[in-house]
Amino acid sequence: MSGNRPRRILIMPAHNEAGNIERVIQEIREVAPPLDIVVINDRSTDDTARRAAQLGATVINLPCNLGYGGAVQTGFRYAVEHGYGVGVLMDADGQHDPRGIADLLAVVESGQADVALGSRFLGRLEYRAGFVRRLGMAFFRTIVSLLIHQRITDPTSGFQALSYRVMRFFATDNYPSDFPDADTIIILAYVGFRIKEVPVTMRERMSGVSMHANLKPIYYVIKMLLSISIILLRQRTNAGAHYRPMTAPVNPPVGADKTARG
Repeated sequence: MSGNRPRRILIMPAHNEAGNIERVIQEIREVAPPLDIVVINDRSTDDTARRAAQLGATVINLPCNLGYGGAVQTGFRYAVEHGYGVGVLMDADGQHDPRGIADLLAVVESGQADVALGSRFLGRLEYRAGFVRRLGMAFFRTIVSLLIHQRITDPTSGFQALSYRVMRFFATDNYPSDFPDADTIIILAYVGFRIKEVPVTMRERMSGVSMHANLKPIYYVIKMLLSISIILLRQRTNAGAHYRPMTAPVNPPVGADKTARG
């Protein structure tokens, strides 16, 4: 830890990203503030793990394919167990421009919010998507904004910075295990975590197939609506205590493990 700055971790779930991960890690090292890169290798069948390790990233090899949600939660648990005070969640496919990492971290480390969401729709509108995808984004943008009484422009963004308390909260069963997305924002808002969006740039993936590629649009919509409905039901019953935030300091405990590297 440098001065009063908490230790930083970058959590990168990856599945068969051998064609991208070297360039992604190199770019992070070139343009982002110092932080430990931890790659969660979700049972890749290619050279993803070896290439990430060769560049000095810590690699966690999952024993079976857990999917995006399971890989991300593994990263949160690692961050909490090793005493990281702030985390960045970023994809391994090159779509998230790492020049946005500094702005995301600044929001959380300054105490402006518990979660900084990278939004491709704030600032310069360079992001382009197909009609169906734009329609889906607009639909969930409206739902999320109405439910949490806060304007959210990019509820499906996976480019985020999170405080220790949020990582600890999601290291438990509070995190959706299937495909966490807009529903996580609603959960965070309902338990009192502060959310702020930050303009970021998102690009086309460098190569290969996304971890989300097998998620069919109809299934995604049904899954999100069902998940949101369950959250609302819990909030309207005593089961709302299921999402009670854990009592924890903003920064990790003093003397936490310092063996992770990246």
